[in-house]
Amino acid sequence: MKNDLTAAPIPHLVRRLAIPAGTGFFFNTMFNVVDTWYGGKLSTTALAAMSLSFPVFFIVLAMGTGLSSGTTTMIGNALGRGNRGEARRYVSQALSFGLLNAILLTMAGLVCAEPIFRFMGARNDYLSLAVSYIGVIFCGSIVLMLNFVMSAILSSHGNTWTYRNFLVGGFFLNLALDPWFMYGGLGLPPLGLPGIALSTVVIHGMGTVFLFSRLFRSGVMNTFRPRELWPNWRCYRELARYGFPSALNMMTISLGIFIVTWFVGGYGKEAVAAYGSATRIEQIALLPIMGLNTSTLALTAQNFGALRTDRIREVLRVSLRYGFSLASMGTLAALLMTSQLMSLFSNDPQVIAIGIRFLRIEAFVLPAYVLLYICISAMQGIKQPLFALWVGLYRQVAGPTCVFPLLATACGWGILGIWWGIFGITWSAALIVVAYVSWILKKLEKELPAV
Repeated sequence: MKNDLTAAPIPHLVRRLAIPAGTGFFFNTMFNVVDTWYGGKLSTTALAAMSLSFPVFFIVLAMGTGLSSGTTTMIGNALGRGNRGEARRYVSQALSFGLLNAILLTMAGLVCAEPIFRFMGARNDYLSLAVSYIGVIFCGSIVLMLNFVMSAILSSHGNTWTYRNFLVGGFFLNLALDPWFMYGGLGLPPLGLPGIALSTVVIHGMGTVFLFSRLFRSGVMNTFRPRELWPNWRCYRELARYGFPSALNMMTISLGIFIVTWFVGGYGKEAVAAYGSATRIEQIALLPIMGLNTSTLALTAQNFGALRTDRIREVLRVSLRYGFSLASMGTLAALLMTSQLMSLFSNDPQVIAIGIRFLRIEAFVLPAYVLLYICISAMQGIKQPLFALWVGLYRQVAGPTCVFPLLATACGWGILGIWWGIFGITWSAALIVVAYVSWILKKLEKELPAV
């Protein structure tokens, strides 16, 4: 496994890490697109139930992403300092910390999911479908969490292609397992919407075995002993210190989706289904940017450990340049193919029409996401994750609760007020982040040589 993140040319490193990561994110999102497509084939109610479940499912993703960020930060910083013993210690501790959090998350999710869905307005079949779907997901959250942590361990060492390989294989497996589990056959009864969730859990369980084997073969865990998983509370505190703010920031996204879904739900389940389908399309357009997000975090973490602020600045410049180019292509594609993309997820004319209006506004928000994601990843890499949490609270909670009623109700814009509110809030958050990061880097350049 190559580990030259503090020495090789930055453009080369960004491409080497971001392209496999972006490819993996593409197939992971297409995995979710396949789920959404099959859910739409069941019924509009099933599609709406999946959309309703996403804010709750996102809690699992948020915890996994947060622990992944904290793991990459701590291992990357240790490797940048040349302290391989500390890096190895964080490898085993990150795995046990992820396992503990997954168990707690599963118990909480199984208890709280139904009350949350009821609060969001779900009743009857709509409610039972959402509960059955998310219950399977929470039962499999242990393998989901372990996979997040193992991907972080690999990327902190400069390896993003192993996780990509799992995600590519998982996508093709999902093409076969989704219809089998959903419709039944070969001795398996038809499971309906929970079958889609079961396919996800089974594939990630297979991925856990694959990633463990690759960690051993790569040499990262070649002398691993089970006793190394026993909690080291100092390591746990550090992983929590740099992982939980990132997780909470991601949680604000879940809360933000909940808030948007609640406001959109006032316009009917067709609007909820349209929003859920349109956000899947938006995720596809953001995939290359997410690859840059991964590379930025890994590169800044190691170079911060090596006290190379000049390379951190170059990482930002190169990543933003690539990101804006990719976002421009995503915006163009979203504008030219809006109706065709929405038609992939639903044949309901009302769902398609609502989704088209949303995407034609959201297409111009993609460059703002470039600024947000890349700058926030850099802050995580230099051990300053808290600002991202405050920005997340503004962008996902304070902004929507204030702006949506103003535009949608007071100004009489209806659901368009929600779409334009997302536009304005996201761009203002991006500009705040850019100003803050510029100030932090100038401050760091003055202070770091004295550290």
